[in-house]
Amino acid sequence: MQAVEEAPARGEERGAMPGDRGRLAVASFLMLFVELALIRGTVVNIVYLSFFTNVVLLASFLGIGMGFLRAGRFADRFRWAPASLAALVVFVLVFTVRIGPKIAGVPKLIGLGGSPPMPEWLSVPLVFLAVVVVMAAIAGRVALLFQRFAPLEAYRLDVLGSIAGIVAFSALSFVGADPLSWALVIAATFVYLLRGELTRLVAWSLVVLVALGAGISLAPRDAWSPYQRVSRQVPTSDGKISIFVNNRRHQTIAPLDVLLSQQPYYGYPYSHLQRDLPGDVLIVGAGSGNDVALALQKGATHVDAVEIDPVLQRLGYQLHPNHPYQDPRVSVHIDDGRAFLERTDQTYDRILFALPDSLTLVSGQAGLRLESYLFTVEAMRSVLDHLRPDGVFAMYNYYRPDVIERYATTLTEVFGHAPCLDRGEPGAGTRTQAVLTISREPDGISCSTPWVQIGPAPEPATDDHPFPYLPGRSIPGYYLVALALVLLSSVVLVRRGAGRPMRDMRPYADLFFMGAAFLLLETKSVVQFALLFGTTWFVNSLVFAGILLSVLAAVEVARRARLPRPVLLFGALLVALAVAWAVHPESLLSLAVAPRFAAASALAFAPVFLANLIFAQRFRDVGASTVAFGANLLGAMVGGVLEYGALIVGYRALLVGVAMIYMLAYLTRARSPETGAVAA
Repeated sequence: MQAVEEAPARGEERGAMPGDRGRLAVASFLMLFVELALIRGTVVNIVYLSFFTNVVLLASFLGIGMGFLRAGRFADRFRWAPASLAALVVFVLVFTVRIGPKIAGVPKLIGLGGSPPMPEWLSVPLVFLAVVVVMAAIAGRVALLFQRFAPLEAYRLDVLGSIAGIVAFSALSFVGADPLSWALVIAATFVYLLRGELTRLVAWSLVVLVALGAGISLAPRDAWSPYQRVSRQVPTSDGKISIFVNNRRHQTIAPLDVLLSQQPYYGYPYSHLQRDLPGDVLIVGAGSGNDVALALQKGATHVDAVEIDPVLQRLGYQLHPNHPYQDPRVSVHIDDGRAFLERTDQTYDRILFALPDSLTLVSGQAGLRLESYLFTVEAMRSVLDHLRPDGVFAMYNYYRPDVIERYATTLTEVFGHAPCLDRGEPGAGTRTQAVLTISREPDGISCSTPWVQIGPAPEPATDDHPFPYLPGRSIPGYYLVALALVLLSSVVLVRRGAGRPMRDMRPYADLFFMGAAFLLLETKSVVQFALLFGTTWFVNSLVFAGILLSVLAAVEVARRARLPRPVLLFGALLVALAVAWAVHPESLLSLAVAPRFAAASALAFAPVFLANLIFAQRFRDVGASTVAFGANLLGAMVGGVLEYGALIVGYRALLVGVAMIYMLAYLTRARSPETGAVAA
């Protein structure tokens, strides 16, 4: 193998012009920033994507991969990217699909202005294809600049730009920035990259893009949280204020007298108490304040109100007629409920999970919602640990029958006796209002309607398989069909649209497998940190930044040091994966925050670092960097499909899949004409 010191450290000899280094980093910044904006923005207006945001993620990977595969074979299409992006935004706004009023108890889907919506079988594929087009156009410019540098230098600049994109989008999320801010950043970046190439089409496309962002953002009763768009309606005559998230009805602020008269089940958690005063209360899912106000009215000594979305809590502070958040007995915690339980040593007389239904996925990960870790067996054990001897726990929502059975079974397993079940009014479809109440001691509450198991109960959710809304260990048929169509369309698009025969990518089959394995490894890291530190946007941003910094560290080591033989690196990676598999993430929850973070980082980022040493060693000497990188990105898209396997086997088993795919990468590397004997 050629010594590292002999590899070109800078890329000017490959045709780079002055300033290309900065342009490549900025283009990579734009590529990641647009991807994140599309993931956040499309779900706001098309409800079909609410729990399948991976459509946008997979389309992004496919588009970027195609952009790299097209490099050098087609004219640069980057100047068409602003128009393509503006057209996509127009499509999403014009063909919006949202949940309208109920008909016979079932919510009706409506389009713009109450018109019939575009059917799902047409809407989702069109969004998928549009995202592919946009990302391919942007990636084409990244690839054009990419091939002007030595492969590792190009990859390093790409990673630096991606880190900047993560930081910028996270900073905007922190300040509650809206789509106008996203559009301004994107437009300014396009202007920088298209200096000297600005055409009338580009200029007008950017104007339209910013105008659309302004039109979306200037809605008078909308606010943008790090998770979703939050909209409030005008108060009704009885003082109620409906709150929508991403065009879906979510909460209603109501005066307590109106709330209890129209929705009496809010009071059910207190109807079984054997003493009048609820004492110290923890409310998870405090939202806009209804449950906090009720706890105060019941005479709570102190309330810890935990809410993950700062905008929902702020609306409650500003608009709730009973002013619960201004009460000195209330402490507000903007945090993930499970993370709060793991961090606090406080015990409570009453703990309430108050309709914690986020309607939001964690960073597009397959099936994992913001509240998923609240309903596992381990979470209920944590609840039990935080109850005082006479403590009572209650949870309520609109549940499907199988979900009621799952939660009741989980509570029975953890507490050792059955909970009390109160049913309310029917909701959408088979859902009904239901409250499950249970005490630490079997005789701690009075109950005339205990839960009685009928038939086999669904398997309780666990921290390894945190899918409480999934009927069983299976992938829903809708997902299977959608994923099959994604893979089929990807094969067709790559064969017909990338402009390269499939045989051009055969020498890089190992890089394809590395991409698939790395995406699964990234998914495992995200969900592990979500469990250990919460599903908040801040934790997710830190994890993605940590992954990219691990990648950057691996690239810098590969550029400056002679790496061991591939067989040793692959062996070290398999050892790191075995250690990560052997250590159950939930076993780290008992550690204090600092050692827990250190242990979690070592378990998650050591395999990431080693995997990228392997990638960097291989990528450094590739003959066609854009084709090789494109193959790697297409592999990542396949990894995004494979991550749905966690719905069957759980997240811990993904590490076994990662190890197997990296072994395939090693075997195909050994047969690659570009590596030959070096592979050993």
